[in-house]
Amino acid sequence: MHYQWILFDADDTLFHFDALAGLTRMFAALGVGFSEQDYQQYQALSAPLWVDYQNGAISAEQLQHRRFQHWAERLSVTTQRLNHDFLAAMVDICTLLPGARELVQALQGKARLGIITNGFTAMQHTRLERVGLQDAFSALVISEQVGVAKPDAGIFEHAFERMGRPPKERILMVGDNPHSDILGGLNAGIDTCWLNTDGKAAPQGITPRYEVSSLDQLHTLLLR
Repeated sequence: MHYQWILFDADDTLFHFDALAGLTRMFAALGVGFSEQDYQQYQALSAPLWVDYQNGAISAEQLQHRRFQHWAERLSVTTQRLNHDFLAAMVDICTLLPGARELVQALQGKARLGIITNGFTAMQHTRLERVGLQDAFSALVISEQVGVAKPDAGIFEHAFERMGRPPKERILMVGDNPHSDILGGLNAGIDTCWLNTDGKAAPQGITPRYEVSSLDQLHTLLLR
């Protein structure tokens, strides 16, 4: 295989990230109902915060505080408590995307694998252990720990250092988010593969080397 290293995003690339299910579970444990309308309001607040985080305008801590500030005040608990409970709920319900396990297992021994995620530290190791893939990845790079998030080239440079600086032309970044994963890979000078399960049009100016609609398709692409 051409690539020595395959780097994956985590949420919605390897793992299902069902925030509604996680929030519903978290609030139920607090004795609070969480409606579809509540979720729409949460998303309207959370989505721009993630963009600010990716752009370096706010920190991971600020994102985690602001997204739950309204609920913390309403329930007289801390935002730290809500974040902890939410991430714990997301670990409890975590499942792999179709084809993820088969792809990771097929790549082992043929390339080294890594994860670069803007997701938070609290859930990354635990999720990998939960699905039995904790030994499959040689590098796990988490933006919260590095201090910069994708698409900043800095998080990739941190990863390359940990990887022993392999040739960039032998590294592939796979992810579902064109604005963080694909643009991030392009900023870092490596090949990218966009996992586009919804058949969206690529944003202007962001052109991945490859585009696939499923991990099964990526499996065929890499190991045909």
